[in-house]
Amino acid sequence: MIKATITRSISDESITSFQMTGHAEFAEKGQDLVCAGVSAVVFGSVNSIIALTGIDPLLDLGEEGGYFYFELPAETDPSSFEKAQLLLEGMVISLETIERDYHEYVKLSTKNRR
Repeated sequence: MIKATITRSISDESITSFQMTGHAEFAEKGQDLVCAGVSAVVFGSVNSIIALTGIDPLLDLGEEGGYFYFELPAETDPSSFEKAQLLLEGMVISLETIERDYHEYVKLSTKNRR
């Protein structure tokens, strides 16, 4: 199962980071459309943030797959931060849509951070 944890700021509900672990195991490697869908949403969102905002996020990707960590830098200008939030919220909505249809393979959760 892919587990995604979205971390939000307590003060304003903004997304500060997210972490994804695991594998969908919906189908064989190379044939797993759930994994492909989740990967496309996450990588597309992160690449969009980098290209459209100029933000250089903290990223950590597992060498064998099955792990992805993203964190916005603490010092991000307000305009870029707002753009990144819109892209991250779009990512969450897309992941929720996948979770709705494939809940046995994808689980989203949210936690708050100060």
